[in-house]
Parts: sequence; structure tokens; C-alpha cells
Amino acid sequence: MRLRNVWLAALIVTASPASADPLHDRVTAELPTLMTLYTDLHQHPELSGQEVKSAAKLAAAARAAGFEVTTGVGGNGVVAVMKNGPGPVLLIRADMDALPVVEQTGLPFASAVRGKTRTGQDTGVMHACGHDTHMASWVGTARLMAAMRDRWSGTLVMIGQPAEETGEGAQAMLDDGLFTRFPKPQFALAFHDAAVLPAGVIGLTSGYALANVDSVDLLVRGVGGHGAYPQMTRDPIVLASRIVGTLQTLVSREIDPLEPAVLTVGAFHAGTKYNVIPEEALLQITVRSYKPEVRKTLLDGIARIARGEAIAAGVPEDRMPVMTMTKQSTPAAYNTPPLAARMMERFTARFGRDRVTETPAVLAGEDFGRYRLADPSIESLIFWVGGVPREKWDAAKGDTTKLPSLHSPFWAPDAKAVIATASEAMSFAATELLAKK
Repeated sequence: MRLRNVWLAALIVTASPASADPLHDRVTAELPTLMTLYTDLHQHPELSGQEVKSAAKLAAAARAAGFEVTTGVGGNGVVAVMKNGPGPVLLIRADMDALPVVEQTGLPFASAVRGKTRTGQDTGVMHACGHDTHMASWVGTARLMAAMRDRWSGTLVMIGQPAEETGEGAQAMLDDGLFTRFPKPQFALAFHDAAVLPAGVIGLTSGYALANVDSVDLLVRGVGGHGAYPQMTRDPIVLASRIVGTLQTLVSREIDPLEPAVLTVGAFHAGTKYNVIPEEALLQITVRSYKPEVRKTLLDGIARIARGEAIAAGVPEDRMPVMTMTKQSTPAAYNTPPLAARMMERFTARFGRDRVTETPAVLAGEDFGRYRLADPSIESLIFWVGGVPREKWDAAKGDTTKLPSLHSPFWAPDAKAVIATASEAMSFAATELLAKK
């Protein structure tokens, strides 16, 4: 990838494509109102499962564009349907939720919202993952597709999805009849803003694009007692420490080195006092992979290693470790290769080689993959739209370790470039997939 040079593309992101056309002109005309919407959404973020006002804004915009709109799907989900003659069904998704992050961007419209998590924790709330740009682009795409009905035929199903950050929203909408109450798609599209690409640059991945993400609680049980008499105990802290060390061999010795996999013990909770050996220790583990068989090896391995180390430590059978899968936050998102190749070719032809690049898969999670898993016949694609402002990319010389990441309190994308590019790219892709025969 030519990421050190590709920042030059940002210079032309709001300029016309190689040959101006009605789609680009419409994007330019819509951009001022979309930026007003973006500013509003950014200033008034809502946590996962609380996206009531955000959903209402998307629903109102879709109705105004002529869509048939249903709200309250899978919680706060929005489904907007436009039938425009015979042809395939295309689903376009935007996620709506924000994160429990205190914003530190210094933007004049920075969020000052406070909210409460499900556990009752008071927190700042911020669109630190860029879902506000996703929603504004979704509205832009809805307006553009409604205005260009003479250029496509088929059915467009646009969904505003809640609770992506908790990995629940896609499944909740599916469980609430997304594919039975509404037309079932042959194609599914989404985009995500990127903190590792210059503003306005499109990134595509063929095959696995985002990861299986599993959260595991491992309760390591021992026999507690006085710290002065360890021979009378089975110390769960020592045992859990052994388990942490041995778990590292799962990736290093049981997974093919060419297969991506991550196992991280993110939290170790045990004990209350200097001289008390506790009864239990709790390990909280994140497990990330792409292929189902790799995921199974990792999860089965955690259980096997925990039990084996407990036996070696002399822990009684009735005190064996207890492994609990708290949740699979996301299944891997898979970009079907034919659709990825088609869009790579078409985006490159439209936007130019300097604004379209092949990007590697990442081990972050995204529940967009659940739509294809619900029906593997669906051709699915989630692509990236760079958001790093040109001057920041230039100053960092393309070194993304020097830039704020997604979920950072400092993440402030070039929203104008993201929304303009995403609205145009998504509408262009939609008209390609729903082209009149």
C-alpha cells in the first residue's frame, strides 16, 4: 500500500471526480445539510441501546426522502424500505451508538453529554468511533438514491442499527424479523470511517475483514487460608498465574503462524488482604480470530489448560476452574470476494487509484458480519473511508502510531471528507448493484 503518498488524495476529496456527473453534483448540493446533521449527532451522542433521538432523526430523514419507515426494530432499530420496480434487494446499514468516552477533541461542537451505562456508571458520551459520520452518510445515501430512482431498479432496505458497540444490535434486529418482516437482501453494504487512512481514501479488503471477538471469564478456584500457612491451601493466585503463562502457548504453539489469532488476559482479579490466600481468582480474557476452526482451538484450549494446571496444582475435583463465555461480541465480518473485487474495480475507475487502496484485515470486531451469517447466500461488503485530516496525516508522515485511533477521546475525523466520500461511494455502489437490466 502506498499510504505515505496517498494523503495527496485528500487534496481532491471535495473536488469533482475525473468527469463530473449528476451523482457528484448531488453530493455537493446535499453536503451542507448533511454537515449540519453530523454536527447535531456529534453533539448529542447516545449510548448503546439508548439511541432514541438518533433513530428518530434517521427515521424522519428517510420518510422525507420517500421511504416506508418502521421504527423500534430490535430495540431502537430503523428500517427504511424503498421499492423501485423489479430487481434485487440491497441492504445498507449504518450504526448509531456512541461510546462511554469523555471527549477531548476541542471541537466547537464537542459532546458535553453525560450518560449512565447499564451498570449505572456515570460517564461522558462521545462518538469516538465515528458512527455520527455513518449516520449522516446514510441519510445522504437515502436522499441520493431517492433522487436517482430513474437509474436503478429493485428494492433498497436501509437500516439504522443500534448497539453495535456492544455487539448486540445486528442480532437483535434479525431476531425481531429483519429478514422475515422486510425484504431479504441479496447484497449487504456498510462502511466504517478509518483512523489509519487519509481523509477521503477508500479501503477495501477481500475475505475476512474484521474478527471473531469472544469475551471469556475464567474463574480459578482454590482453597483459601492464612498467608503464613500456604501448605494448608491451594493458592488460586499462583494457579491463575500459571494459567496466564501457559495460555500464551495457544497462539505461539497451537495455531499456524500464518493464521491471525490473539488471546489477551485483560484483567486479573484476586484477593483482599496481604496475609489472606483467597478462595478464587478471576481472569477476563479477550479472544480474537477469523476462521471458525481457529476460534474453536483457542476456546477449547483455554478450558483444557485451565483444567490441566488445576490438576497439576492439586486442586480438588469439585474446585476445578469454571470457564464462562460471557458473550461472542462479534462474529468475523467476511467480505465476499466477488463483490469485493467488483467494488474495488468500480471504485478505482470512479475515484482513481490514489483514492482507492487494498487494506489488510483487522482484529477489531464489527457485528455487521451477522447479516451474512444469517443467510450465507448474501454477498456482503464493509469498506473503509479514511478520516485522518490531511495536515495531521502529513505531520505524522503516514505513521499511524502517532495518530489518534478509533475509540480515542481525541478522534476527530475530517467529517466533510468522510461524509462526501461515503455518500458518493455508497450511492454509486448501490446503483451498480441495482442497475437496470
